[in-house]
Amino acid sequence: MRTASAQPTTVAATSRDEHAVELVVAYAASPVTHPARPDLRRRSIEAWTPMADRLARRYAGRGEPFEDLRQTAAVGLIKAVDRFDPRSGNDFVAYAVPTVLGEIRRHFRDRAWTVRVPRRIQELWLAISVANGVWQARFGRMPTVADLAAYLRVSDEEIIEGLEGSRAYRARSLSAPVGPEGSCELVDTLGVPERGYALAELGVDLGPAMAALTERERRVISLRFYGNHTLAQIAERIGVSPMHASRLLATSLAKLRRRLVSWEGGPAECRPAAGNVWP
Repeated sequence: MRTASAQPTTVAATSRDEHAVELVVAYAASPVTHPARPDLRRRSIEAWTPMADRLARRYAGRGEPFEDLRQTAAVGLIKAVDRFDPRSGNDFVAYAVPTVLGEIRRHFRDRAWTVRVPRRIQELWLAISVANGVWQARFGRMPTVADLAAYLRVSDEEIIEGLEGSRAYRARSLSAPVGPEGSCELVDTLGVPERGYALAELGVDLGPAMAALTERERRVISLRFYGNHTLAQIAERIGVSPMHASRLLATSLAKLRRRLVSWEGGPAECRPAAGNVWP
């Protein structure tokens, strides 16, 4: 019963294939100005679309949406239908399959990589992927860099370069959750605090903050931190005792710190303490 039911299916499939071949041959042989040519082209593409879908399915699961692969295969099929010349003696399938597969491979080479890397690195990574699968199937373990280099007959440095280049194939989202139970995002782990930004903001706020002090307070701070004077020298310059000069400096710095911390340009936790800037 199974053999009897399979025979009509095989005959029907053969008939469909013959009809599809007849369509594409008729389209290729028709004059450019023939009124039936657009319809023959459409029917030819529709007839061979299942073949293009089967070829696209070979590359499913490699990081690209299958619908994108189907559309890419359809582009290759259209090119094959438009360029096929039956006078060359080639069978359409023998001509169309490499054309469609070439279009899919070109898609992976030119469109799938998030960051463009040299073609040599792309081809090397594809070769490493194939070699990795073959090695695991043959030896039942993950190959080392030396194993891959020996298998592909390249240097260890080239294998490492290909593996590093593969990181450009897919970029991770900066919003991807990381940490215990996704407690933070990837962007939170990148970079280090840059004290220079805080110092730049502090420099912008320092002028207005200094202007809020009295003339004597500004002079004491300027002599201490810009003139690099000692307390004894400051006391002599302003006509007070060193002890008085010390208290005046402490009072001036306290007022300046409070002014900078409460400055409307930003919250206190975003600003460095005055002690990190002045001695």
